[in-house]
Amino acid sequence: AMSLTLCVLLWARPGAEDGLIAYEDQVLAMAPDHRGRVLQRVRSSGADGQPLEIQLLEFASAQALDGFMADPRRQSLASERERVISKTEVINVQVMT
Repeated sequence: AMSLTLCVLLWARPGAEDGLIAYEDQVLAMAPDHRGRVLQRVRSSGADGQPLEIQLLEFASAQALDGFMADPRRQSLASERERVISKTEVINVQVMT
């Protein structure tokens, strides 16, 4: 199975910037349990329609990513995610060295 690299763009709901960061801290901590890792995590001001947080994630396989997405701990946070995140874009990318 080929590894998967994802660029994840996250927009916070107005006033929920700290909540988005706290939610992502919790969820990204689960990635290693699913053969995933955070390659990079950066933030912008979130102003002018820009995403607040940009992540580069790597998973060992599509199955590993599926396991992460279906993790019951992650699923239990769905209402918190809904409260703090207004929009998510996920782009399959290839890291160029």
